[in-house]
Amino acid sequence: MLRRLTARVFWRFSRWTLVSQPAPDRPTVLIGAPHTSNWDFVLMLAIAWQLRIDVRWLGKKSLFHGWRGPVMRALGGIPVDRSDPGDVVTQVVSRVRAGEVFGLVVTPDGTRGAHTHWKSGFYRIARDAHMPVTLGFVDRTTMTTGLGPTIELTGDVAGDMDRIRAFYADKAGFTPALRVEPRLRDEASRP
Repeated sequence: MLRRLTARVFWRFSRWTLVSQPAPDRPTVLIGAPHTSNWDFVLMLAIAWQLRIDVRWLGKKSLFHGWRGPVMRALGGIPVDRSDPGDVVTQVVSRVRAGEVFGLVVTPDGTRGAHTHWKSGFYRIARDAHMPVTLGFVDRTTMTTGLGPTIELTGDVAGDMDRIRAFYADKAGFTPALRVEPRLRDEASRP
């Protein structure tokens, strides 16, 4: 109840407008893109709390050191060791298969910086856990944020990414200059 109240206050006084399709009604991989600012985290929590989505999110393990650890975990954080990205997929899939129900927020364009491609972990998690992908967005040009469509991945990586690219084509992120085009590094060679 406190989260919902916090979200209502946020949306009432924020310059941002929540524009969203209905929240998914089953576990989903929720893409947060373009991820260009630390403010994306605040917007993600406000969206999730307003729409009553129980979210988990992946964060570098350094965010979970000291006093921040319990706070980050209470907000849904799952620490990630970036030195072993394959293990991240295995951990998340294991949690889903164990019956844990949540929306997993993933920022496939990585940390806010100079990247040229999205990371493929979101795709592998969704396929391995048989979860759909919900397209969350931030667009500073319209000052809107929210959830777009929830799509089922087909296994045709290039085709699936074409659908994702089409949705994000006009989404600029909080800091448009840091936006990364939705493209996987080895997209053409994936099965």
